[in-house]
Amino acid sequence: MIDALTLLRTRKSPKIFDIAAPGPSPADIDAMLAIASRVPDHGKLAPWRFVVFEGEARERAGEAIASVFRQDNPDADDDRVNIERTRLSRAPVVIAVVSRAGPHVKIPEWEQLMSGAAASTLLVLAAHAHGYAATWLTEWYAYDPRTRAAFGLAENERIVGFVHIGTLAKAQEDRPRPALSDIVTRF
Repeated sequence: MIDALTLLRTRKSPKIFDIAAPGPSPADIDAMLAIASRVPDHGKLAPWRFVVFEGEARERAGEAIASVFRQDNPDADDDRVNIERTRLSRAPVVIAVVSRAGPHVKIPEWEQLMSGAAASTLLVLAAHAHGYAATWLTEWYAYDPRTRAAFGLAENERIVGFVHIGTLAKAQEDRPRPALSDIVTRF
């Protein structure tokens, strides 16, 4: 098991096409989701939830994405539609983090939304801790109300991101990180 500081120092987002099978087991998925749910949550609202896409559910979700894409792009060729159809089939498991942020007498929606973003971050870290690769993506279909409805989201729910999880198929170069002098000020 990797120690916490090494885990935090070595986490990176691989290219989506470099994530392959095998993916996490159902027990690993549950463990990762339990970790992801341990985020700051002012008011104990749990203003987020998770939708797991695995197995053939990824293909069903892909059909919904392709259908919406074709509605909006009737002249698209089959190859282009197939790219959309396979969006959630690139990794063995994809988990949507869904924000349920809404008006509350004490907790601003912004705090609720940030709790969902924190859940996404912990999910990525939990995957890394379990020995998997994970990439957090939010593509056009996350913002489309028709695909959100097809994925079972309520009208007020929004997708924070899709976390694609599997095994790293190819070593990844680390991207340049900002110098602390460029991003840190002291008051």
